[in-house]
Amino acid sequence: MRIAMTGSSGLIGSTLVRHLTGTGHEVTRVVRSHTDRKKKGFEIRWSPDRGEIDAAGLEGHEAVIHLAGENIASGRWTRKKKEQILKSRQEGTQLLARTLAGLKHPPKVLLSASAVGYYGNRPPGIKVDEGTPAGNGFLARVSMEWERATRAAVDAGIRVAHMRFGMVLSRKGGALATMLPLFKLGLGGRIGRGRQMMSWIARDEIPHVVDFLLEREDLSGPVNIVAPAPVNNEEFTRTLGRILRRPTPFPLPGPIARVVLGEMAEELLLGGNQTLPKKLLESECRFRWPHLEKALRHELNKEDGHR
Repeated sequence: MRIAMTGSSGLIGSTLVRHLTGTGHEVTRVVRSHTDRKKKGFEIRWSPDRGEIDAAGLEGHEAVIHLAGENIASGRWTRKKKEQILKSRQEGTQLLARTLAGLKHPPKVLLSASAVGYYGNRPPGIKVDEGTPAGNGFLARVSMEWERATRAAVDAGIRVAHMRFGMVLSRKGGALATMLPLFKLGLGGRIGRGRQMMSWIARDEIPHVVDFLLEREDLSGPVNIVAPAPVNNEEFTRTLGRILRRPTPFPLPGPIARVVLGEMAEELLLGGNQTLPKKLLESECRFRWPHLEKALRHELNKEDGHR
């Protein structure tokens, strides 16, 4: 299958490129015009902020995977940062969707990234799935606008799946990679009261789920890309400490997190939701790492119990 991909150098994208090319697919990277990265494989150019994309280069692809967007966790959420987060997702997705809709031979499917932030912060014990209405807050708004931006592709008859990712467990990037140095020193601890839910997915689970979405023509609209067993922050903290054989005695008080990180702390650290992958489970998608401890041990290469 010929697959075009934006965001191919990111945490999820690089994992997918390696998997897809390794299983016989041809991956075309959709990259920014100013990239100075050495060319590897097929590339086409785009510049979302200028509304430019090589439409001819997209012709003939059977699928498109859209992952590009400003990193939400890099830096405090100033007004400018929030504008960049939203704008990068809206403009890039709208440009891509319009372009795909206008192709002579459009792809059969567009897998477009989104996030479980769509559901906003929910109290512990309240479960959400793809049928749950959007929540409140900045991340909920971003996710809603991100998904709406695919409208042109949907109207053109392209099957569009909105991949609502939970926290990706990776030692190479994201939240887990940020936590590891402190936890390895025995300085880790819960955040706030530790009751906030964490909906997560093992990094190496994602290629399997994407394969499933590419093949299943009946799956469209929102699809939660999370493991079926979310945990609260306190349980996550205990589990990671146990795997690393380190104590976790130093909680981060909520008020301090709010002072240091502001709104970002409220939505990324002190809030959360208990998201379930209802569509994947009903479609009989089998998870390789459905439970947190095995997923963490796999990612940290600790399945044998040794460092």
